[in-house]
Amino acid sequence: MKETSSLTAYVNNGFVPLEKAMVHIEDRGFQFADGVYEVVACFGGAYLDLQPHLQRLQRSCDAVNIPLPKPMSELEDLVQQAYAKNPFKDAMVYIQVTRGVAARSHVVQTTMTPTLVITVRNLPKPSDDKLKTGVKGITLQDIRWKHCEIKSIALLASVMGKQEAAKRGADEAFWLDEQGHVLEGCATNIFAVIDGVLVTHPLDHQVLGGITRDMAIQAAQNAGIEVQERAWKLDELGLTECLMSSTTNAVMPITAMNDAAVGRGIPGEMGLKLRALMLLKLDDLRAGVKSS
Repeated sequence: MKETSSLTAYVNNGFVPLEKAMVHIEDRGFQFADGVYEVVACFGGAYLDLQPHLQRLQRSCDAVNIPLPKPMSELEDLVQQAYAKNPFKDAMVYIQVTRGVAARSHVVQTTMTPTLVITVRNLPKPSDDKLKTGVKGITLQDIRWKHCEIKSIALLASVMGKQEAAKRGADEAFWLDEQGHVLEGCATNIFAVIDGVLVTHPLDHQVLGGITRDMAIQAAQNAGIEVQERAWKLDELGLTECLMSSTTNAVMPITAMNDAAVGRGIPGEMGLKLRALMLLKLDDLRAGVKSS
């Protein structure tokens, strides 16, 4: 892994060494968490659904009335340049857009230039032990704001959830609505296998439309697995598996929830099958780069 001193970031209109990458103290991202973001996975130079990520960034910007700082084609080129300047084999490209710099006031008084930051890190992957045993989860009552479909940088609730999970020896915390339906994780989407059907909560203001979530649903449908997008609970009869999806995890089996086993307490057949199908797609991405 490259040392921080050798990494490069893009800030507004140019690339700079990461240790010199700075924004103004009155940037509204710092003052108000007034901004949005995306995280894109790059495998050996091939991006996992880059266009859908950038399109979601556009939707998030539109939702909070922040102009996209660059045309879509230029933004795509900047992402590619950022990866090239930080040559990790597999990388996680982070894109953040804030409303910009202004004197601290809740009401925006002036026309501002949005702040654009792009950074690149090594793409973390689950350990071999996690792949064998699956991950542990906990559930928490949802304390987030009511527009989770916007990929906001205001992630304090998720930070608190992750800290609580770590304190309890778990890998992820999953949010429950007032009726006890499972919504999503702090940084993941979640699925259940109920009577052989892959079930996940429908997209709404409580659930972010994860790009990897879409990929998992498509992989399941292509494999002839029935998928239902509906509200569900952990105590439903016929629930045999849970799994989570994210950019860094692809699909991972959840084998324990709140210290109780999920199903038999080991990675289940459908979770392992979906993970294998998604990893095949990633291998195809890498192969496409090598052959081009």
